[in-house]
Amino acid sequence: EVAETAQAAVAAADCVIVCVPVGAIAGVAAEIAPSLAPGAILSDVGSTKLGVIGALAAHIPPHVAFVPAHPMAGTEFSGPDSGFSALFEGRWVLLTPPAGTDEAAIGRIEAFWRGCGANVERMEAAHHDRMAAMVSHLPHLIAFTICNTAEGLEDESRREVLQFAASGFRDFTRIAASDPVMWRDIFLANREALLEMLARFTEDAQAMARAIRFGDAAYIERSVERGRAIRQSLIEQKQA
Repeated sequence: EVAETAQAAVAAADCVIVCVPVGAIAGVAAEIAPSLAPGAILSDVGSTKLGVIGALAAHIPPHVAFVPAHPMAGTEFSGPDSGFSALFEGRWVLLTPPAGTDEAAIGRIEAFWRGCGANVERMEAAHHDRMAAMVSHLPHLIAFTICNTAEGLEDESRREVLQFAASGFRDFTRIAASDPVMWRDIFLANREALLEMLARFTEDAQAMARAIRFGDAAYIERSVERGRAIRQSLIEQKQA
């Protein structure tokens, strides 16, 4: 079934999931809210939660349950054409329902995502945003930045970086192919948590720089070993 307007699309729906960049969620919610049916459930797939919950609070009718969600899945590609059947299998979907949210509504959203093959976990919104800043938002920021660093090299060096890039550079920067508008919105929406994690990363990077500068081989090896162990744990948990 195809509807000509967003309002018509949601009018008879018992569950509506808003799948737009975080910067557009509030606008879409305001547009469709008057057309949501009594007892309907509204959810989303935004990568930040505190801002989304705050932005939607004024638009959600009292007869509608709001269950925020964040599927921790995807590739560097965006939009409906980038989906595939196994996208959510074995991946985590984090729900951050505000206090007082109807338990039956939460249960239905949990069942929906489990039906897609995902694992489901509930989490407080502020905690979600700090965690997402570390495992998703900071890695994207670093990937974009290292590509910008390569772009800023002198012409000959830049050409060689692109020509001879080995698997390390290619793998690390894969996510730098992600949508700029989407990530602009995410960085700004989660700025406090992201800046906190960026500061921690900067401290660790500076510590490694000092170790390299002063030849502290033991520190370098310990740092690499810790990083390797974390990567290995991701593989063991089938999250890599």
